[in-house]
Amino acid sequence: MSKERVLASLDIGSSKIRTVVAVADGDEAQSTPNIIGVGLSPSLGMRKGHVIDVEELIHNIISSLEDAERMAGVPINHVFVGMSGSHIEAFDSRGVIAISGSEITLDDVARVLDAAQAVSIPANRRILHIEPKAYSVDEQRGIKNPVGMTGIRLEVDAHIVTGHIQHVKNIEKCVDQAGVDIDDLVPSTIAAAEAVLTKRQKELGVAVIDIGAGCVSLAVFEEGTILHSVCIPLGGESVTNDIAIGLRTSVDTAEKIKIEFGSVLPEEIPEREMIDLSTVSKVDTQTVSKRYMAEIMQARYFEIFSLVNEELKKIGRAGMLPAGALLTGAAVKAPGVLDLSRDILGLPVQMGFPTDIGGVIEKVDDPAYATALGALVWGMREGDGAQRISGVQMKRVFTQAGSWFKSLLP
Repeated sequence: MSKERVLASLDIGSSKIRTVVAVADGDEAQSTPNIIGVGLSPSLGMRKGHVIDVEELIHNIISSLEDAERMAGVPINHVFVGMSGSHIEAFDSRGVIAISGSEITLDDVARVLDAAQAVSIPANRRILHIEPKAYSVDEQRGIKNPVGMTGIRLEVDAHIVTGHIQHVKNIEKCVDQAGVDIDDLVPSTIAAAEAVLTKRQKELGVAVIDIGAGCVSLAVFEEGTILHSVCIPLGGESVTNDIAIGLRTSVDTAEKIKIEFGSVLPEEIPEREMIDLSTVSKVDTQTVSKRYMAEIMQARYFEIFSLVNEELKKIGRAGMLPAGALLTGAAVKAPGVLDLSRDILGLPVQMGFPTDIGGVIEKVDDPAYATALGALVWGMREGDGAQRISGVQMKRVFTQAGSWFKSLLP
């Protein structure tokens, strides 16, 4: 028991804030997280990944954390934070360094990753995550882990995820004022994949499509590494808004009937089947066509999956991923979504449920928890997030310290 460690993750979405607490064994890279606590609260201070009300969001985060603490029976002092939003962008970069000809060390790997980050990015953007795609040592390419090899030139092809600096700072401020420290920020494109994918799927070629309330996060993997990631500014809120406009109801009523009666298969619903809104709302009392609502939902989901397919076409993987696609997020559970996505993407598609999770799994065995669980798993594999500073981060700290000392010189 002395080797066990408590970890927590916080998924701050546009609709819900989810907290997950788990216990990890000493050998965290190989262990399975045992879930001991789960918290859920509405996310009223967020819209499409952006903070719109700081005080409200702080209150919502505290509520989610307290729920998880009560269930787990342990305090939460630091968390891995899953982030999503249309402000998150990604690009590929290459880093090159010379080495002494002796064995490549972890310090060399940190230096080459730092070199890959030495690219010009806009002043209003901040690097959130760097994912090494493949290393090259001299003329040998496609190396997954170069540590222990010998050579004189080390290269890395890296996938770099950035976020708008003001949006990131707002999230950090809210989490900090909620009384917990941030171990690391994990983009939802990376986190969802960590929770639902196996190594074999990543090797064969697979896409993870995380449909949240505010945006769709797409990550494509091939040969064991990330190939492409992007955030598309559409999601479950777009579907709700369409229903509210099309059926002339309030947004709250539209959300309720979407969850209770929603479908994207209008051809399977009788034309005369109606929904009495007075059963779910005190404001709206009319009856509306269930089939018409399904047609509205089908149109928006058709647009979402068409945009995903366009992204796959850009990288030459449309209909060309052997392991298919996995759908995660709260908005993928409507009847017919799987069938519609298969038709548009031309791929085998399945729901992305968390894998290799222990403990109270009935609480998190849901595609909506993919980002929260993925951030937790990512944090486990990276080691002690509360205390670690990678070589890349350490170098950046020294660089900033050096600049500060220079500013003091006359």
